[in-house]
Amino acid sequence: MIHSSFYIWLLIISELFILTRTLDQKGEIRNVKLAPCQLCRTLVESFKMGMEKTEKGNFEGGDSAWEEEKRLVYAKSEVRFVEIQERLCSDVERGQTHCQSTAELWEHHLENWWNHHQDKDLYDWLCIEIVEDCCPINHYGSSCLPCLGYPDSVCSGNGRCKGNGTRKGNGECKCDNGYDGALCDKCATGFYVSYQDETKLLCSKCHISCDGACTLAGPKVFYIISGCLKCKNGWLMSSEGGCLDIDECISESGNYPCSNQQFCVNKDGSYTCLACDPTCDGCYGDGPDMCNKCAPGYILKDNLCVDGPSWDSQGAGQTTRYITYLGLCVATFIIFQKNPMIASIIGIMVGIYITVSEYMLDTGTVHKLLSFLSAL
Repeated sequence: MIHSSFYIWLLIISELFILTRTLDQKGEIRNVKLAPCQLCRTLVESFKMGMEKTEKGNFEGGDSAWEEEKRLVYAKSEVRFVEIQERLCSDVERGQTHCQSTAELWEHHLENWWNHHQDKDLYDWLCIEIVEDCCPINHYGSSCLPCLGYPDSVCSGNGRCKGNGTRKGNGECKCDNGYDGALCDKCATGFYVSYQDETKLLCSKCHISCDGACTLAGPKVFYIISGCLKCKNGWLMSSEGGCLDIDECISESGNYPCSNQQFCVNKDGSYTCLACDPTCDGCYGDGPDMCNKCAPGYILKDNLCVDGPSWDSQGAGQTTRYITYLGLCVATFIIFQKNPMIASIIGIMVGIYITVSEYMLDTGTVHKLLSFLSAL
């Protein structure tokens, strides 16, 4: 009963700890400070969501002209604005506190837009024109300058403009992986031009064997053009096949790269050493069928290294064992002369001992047990 109560209390404390930690994490997320443009965008998105939720108001969707007229009045009414304002930022998770405090500061801006500028997009009007925290798309910096390549090919379509849409950044292109240059209009080192026209450049990764630049996808030589200009370590340049993998596991000098109890596995441009099977004393692959020779305590049977007979079943060990059995039988016979009942019990126990011992020796159980104890 005491143990059950202890585990129940331990479970309750664990659940409370997890719940507290979860609430703390949510609180941290809500209290995050957002960047100026992100803050304005978040607030506008929340306001627009409020407009969607209040679009139908409290009307049931009847067909009467009176109800339609009331709906049109409600659409731009102060009542609807207040409803939206009361729920503003409640749907925001990350930076909710920052959003709510800013909504209070900007309430007069929102009311001004609601009453006089609904013909303009709220984001463009508020974030770009009024508070000046954001820029139009593909513009950057305090003066909202156009990004490189504007308007049709910003960063050649292969990167992004630093500060895009915000009053931050320097307008430089941050190229996607595989592209380089001020306008991201070149292939980076390790990539080659796989397609190009007047408006589009496609760069693809060089073959794994290439050390640096390449002109084609593969490592091979096509007429005069070679895929790799230079091969990485672990590869060999061939005039006919380009970069060919060097099989480090085949050593012409006789210097095998792995230790005696490991075997080598070749990989592209490299190799790895893996441990031999425990039954092996040296090996050339994985498993008891790939041993150079069997480890002590194991014998080769059907091309497999398997548990061999222990010293107890061979030579001096075997002789000693049989003498022990004989001694037990003689002792039982002597006891039988004085007390047949006790001798019978002892005889049964000796028989069980001999049977179990021979079974364990025959199946290799003794060897396994000794190996386990020696490992400890």
